[in-house]
Amino acid sequence: MVRLADFCYRRRRYVLLAWVLVFVAVMAAGGSLPAEHRANYQTPGAESTKAYDLLADRFPARQGDAVKIVFAGNIDAPASRTTIDAVVATAKAQPFVAGVVSPFAPEGATQVARDRSVAYAEVQFDRPLDQLINADAQVQKHFLDAIEPGPRDGLQVEVSTFVAEAQLGSEAIGLIFAAFILLLAFGSALAMGLPIVTALFGLGIGATLGGITSRFIETPEWAATVATMIGLGVGIDYALFIITRYRQSLADGLTPRQANITAMGTAGRAVLFAGGTVVISLLGMLTMGLSYLHGVAASSVLAVLIMLAASLTLLPAILGFAGRNIDKLKVPFTGRASHQGQKAFWYRWSRVVQHRPWTAFAGGALVLLIITLPLLSLRFGFPDEGNNPSKETSRKAYDLLTTGFGAGFNGPLLLVADLRGVSSPSGVVTQLTTAASAAEGVAFVAPAAMNPAGDTAIITVFPQNKPQDEATDKLVNRLRGKVIPPVIGSTNTKVLVGGFTAISIDQSEYITRRLPIFIGSVVLLSFVLLTTVFRSPLVALKAGVMNLLSIAAAYGVMSYAVQGSWLGDLLNIPETPIPAFVPMIMFAILFGLSMDYEVFLLSRIREEYLRTRDNGLAVADGLAATARVITAAAAIMIFVFGVFIFDPNVFIKQIGLGLTAAVLVDATIVRMVLVPATMELLGDMNWWMPAWLGRILPEVHIEGESSVQAELAHILEEETGEEKKVTV
Repeated sequence: MVRLADFCYRRRRYVLLAWVLVFVAVMAAGGSLPAEHRANYQTPGAESTKAYDLLADRFPARQGDAVKIVFAGNIDAPASRTTIDAVVATAKAQPFVAGVVSPFAPEGATQVARDRSVAYAEVQFDRPLDQLINADAQVQKHFLDAIEPGPRDGLQVEVSTFVAEAQLGSEAIGLIFAAFILLLAFGSALAMGLPIVTALFGLGIGATLGGITSRFIETPEWAATVATMIGLGVGIDYALFIITRYRQSLADGLTPRQANITAMGTAGRAVLFAGGTVVISLLGMLTMGLSYLHGVAASSVLAVLIMLAASLTLLPAILGFAGRNIDKLKVPFTGRASHQGQKAFWYRWSRVVQHRPWTAFAGGALVLLIITLPLLSLRFGFPDEGNNPSKETSRKAYDLLTTGFGAGFNGPLLLVADLRGVSSPSGVVTQLTTAASAAEGVAFVAPAAMNPAGDTAIITVFPQNKPQDEATDKLVNRLRGKVIPPVIGSTNTKVLVGGFTAISIDQSEYITRRLPIFIGSVVLLSFVLLTTVFRSPLVALKAGVMNLLSIAAAYGVMSYAVQGSWLGDLLNIPETPIPAFVPMIMFAILFGLSMDYEVFLLSRIREEYLRTRDNGLAVADGLAATARVITAAAAIMIFVFGVFIFDPNVFIKQIGLGLTAAVLVDATIVRMVLVPATMELLGDMNWWMPAWLGRILPEVHIEGESSVQAELAHILEEETGEEKKVTV
C-alpha cells in the first residue's frame, strides 16, 4: 500500500490521465452497450413457479405480460363507445402487441363493472414487460404516448402496470448534503472538493459498468439505485478518512509526499480492509439462490470496488496536486481541531460513560430494545401498484379497477390444473370452480379457460382484499391447504396456485428459510477477519453483536413506518408489507458498512492500548481521536441514504429508511454509549488472545502500525542512500 501510494503521488499526472481515459472509455462503452434490466421474481422450486412454468408450456399465447387500459365514466354513451373503440384500435397497432380484448367484444363481457361505470381492455403483449423494455427502451413511453392517459370525451383513460419514470435526482441531492458536511468537517473548500471529485469518477464508472453488466447478468432496474446509494456513501466516506489523516500528517510537520504515504499506509489500509468487508457482505447475497439478486450483488460490488480503487489510487494522485494548499479557501467557523486531548468533548463523554458503565449499558440496551420491538410485527410481501405515486397512470388505473371491480381485482389468483390422465376433466374443473367460489375471502371466480389440447385449465380467483393484504395471504394458504386437496382427492389432478400474492408468499418463505444461513456465514467470516486484525476474539464478538443490534433496530424502524404509523405518514411511506429481499439486502449492506466504523474506531483504540496498556485511557483517547471524522462520515451516510426515502419506488423508500436508521443508531447509541460501556466492563479482557489461536491466525497490520514508519524510511533511504528518521 505504501509503495502504491508513493507511485500514485510521484506519477500523479499519469494516474489522473489514466482515470480520465478510463472514464471516457467506460462512458463510450456504456453508450454502445446500454443497460438491459430484467428480473425474474419466481422462487426456485416453489408452487407458484411451477404454475408459471406450466402456463408457459401449455398456454403459449400467455407467455407475454398483459396490461389493462381502464375507462371510467358513462361506458354506454355513444361518445364513450367511439372513444373506447379508437383506443383499442390504437393499442392493437402498437409494436409487440399480440392482441387486445375490447370490453365490447363477446369474450370481454366480464370486463365491464356491474354499474357500467368502469371498463377495461386487456392488452396482451408477445413477451414479458422486462423483455419489451430491453427490446425497445422507449416502448413504455411510445405506448403511453399513443394511448394518451387522462380525461377524454367524458371518460377517464388510464393504463395499468406501466409506471412512468420519475427521476428524483437523489445522487445530486446526496452530493450536495455531503459537500456541506465535508465543508463543516474540513473548513476548506478545496479539501471538501476532493472527496466529491473522487466520488464523481467512481460513481460514473461504477454505474456505467453496472449497466453493462446487466446485459449479461439478470439485474432488476432498482439495483442501479441501490448500487448508487452504496457507492456514494462508501466513496465519500473513504476519501474523508484518508484526507483527514493526510491533513493530520501535514500538521505534524511531514512533507506532502510523506503525509500522502502515511495517510495511505494507515487510513488507506483501513479503507482497504473496510471495503473488503463490504464486498464480502454483499457477495453473501449470492448464497440466496435467487437469480435477480445476482445482478443486485454484481452492481453493488462493482460500485464499491470502483470507489475503493479511486480512493486508493486517484485520491493520492489528486492530493499530490493539492500538496500543502489543501487547507486553502478556508471557510470561517468551520474545521475546528478534531482532537483537543482531555478537553475534547468525546474524551470527556467517554469518561462519563466509563464512570457508570452498567447504567450506560442498560440505558443504551433499553433504547435499542424499544426501537427494535416493531420488528415483531414485520410482515413480508410484495407491495402492489396501489403504492405507486398518485399522479402515475398505473396508480389511477389501480384505483379505478378497485372502484369498479373490488379491491382484489388487481391481484387475481390463478389455479392452474394439470388434467392429463384425468378421466373427467370437466367435472374436476367444475368442482374446483365451485369450491373456490365458496371459499372464505373469495369475491368471485371467473369461468375456467381450457388450453387447445384440453389437458390444462386456468381458474381465475379474485380475492375480496387487495393483493398486499394479509387476508389475501391467508386465502392463498387456505386454497392450498384446505380447499383444493379435498376436491382433487384421488383424481390424479395436479392443481397449482399462482399469481402475484402466491409468488410473494413463496419467495418470503424461501428467503426466510435461507436468511439464517446467509447471516451466519457473513457474521462468522467477519468475526474471523476482525479477530485476525485486532488479535482479540472478544472485541470481534462485541463488534458483531453491536452490528446485529444496529441492524435489528433498523428493521424495527422500517417495520414501524410501514404499519400506517405517524412516521410513515411523515415520510410518505404507505402502509404496506416489506418484500423479503429488502431486509436481506439491508443486512448485506449494513453489516459491511458498520464494520467500517468499527475498524477505524477499534484500530485507534488498539493503537492507544498498545502504547499505554491502559484500557480506559485507550478507549477515551481512541474515541476522541476518531469521533469527529466518524461523525462526519455517519452524517454523510445518513443524508445520502436519507434522500432515497423520497424515491418514487416503495422498495427504495424502505431500503433508504432502513439504512438511514441503522447508521443513525450506530453513530449514536452504539458508538457513543454501548461501545465505551462494554469496553470498560470487559477491561483488559478486551485484548485477551488465546495462545493457540494467536499461533494459527496470521498477523495483519492496518492503521496505526509502526510498519508504515519503517516502509517510509526505507523508501527514503533507497532514494538518498542514507537512513532518515521519520516520525509518523
